[in-house]
Amino acid sequence: MSPQATVPAAGSPEPPLLELRGVSVSFDGFWALNDLNLRLAPGELRAVIGPNGAGKTTFLDVITGKLRPTKGEVLFRGSSLVGTAEHRIARLGIGRKFQTPRVYQNLTPRRNLELAVSRRSSPFDLLFGRLDATARDRVQHLLGVVGLEPHANHRAGGLSHGQKQWLEIAMLVAQDPQLLLVDEPVAGLTDEETERTADLLKQLAGEHTVLVIEHDMEFIRDLQAPVTVLHEGHVLCEGSMDQVQVDPRVIEVYLGSETEGEFR
Repeated sequence: MSPQATVPAAGSPEPPLLELRGVSVSFDGFWALNDLNLRLAPGELRAVIGPNGAGKTTFLDVITGKLRPTKGEVLFRGSSLVGTAEHRIARLGIGRKFQTPRVYQNLTPRRNLELAVSRRSSPFDLLFGRLDATARDRVQHLLGVVGLEPHANHRAGGLSHGQKQWLEIAMLVAQDPQLLLVDEPVAGLTDEETERTADLLKQLAGEHTVLVIEHDMEFIRDLQAPVTVLHEGHVLCEGSMDQVQVDPRVIEVYLGSETEGEFR
């Protein structure tokens, strides 16, 4: 049985939206995650960094139900997610954006968003049904949020890489998730697109809880969000970017990597 969410007493801190307690994942004796503990508050924007092999992708896989932890607990709104199917976790309000944009290249950005907004279950209704006025307004609003109104009726395949990233983020937001998990959103983007992506994610925080995994340290700095550093499957340290970049443990972890200079 999953634990039931409880109502906090008056004056007590708001409970976390997401909490990982002692989560570990073993692959034939290799611990990809090792006693990982993390809490995310409702409406928070959080950045997660760490060198290759730190466990960042496994961490997301556990939250979304793709992997079941070897031990530990994953709680969303106070209830356990362990053993819950991926599609059910998505319906509970957790959306994940992967590194490579997943958009319908032959459809327009508007049509991509119409499909994301639609609540119809029938494939025929999904493809050919008409949206009501509220849904159409939602699509138009999201096009404006991600700056794609001028390209709304052009083929999505003709968008730049950054614009495709923004379209997929908008498609995710269209499904009204409470928690957005965004994996390396600025890989391959121009400096201008990277800055625009940081602004977009900051704009989405508050109404949504947003967790961002990224290697680009300048982008992480632009987010102006709390940073969690993962190393060997556990939390090495947490704090502002200014704090973690001078932490001796973080500098040691990144020694010899291409990001070493960011911590000097």
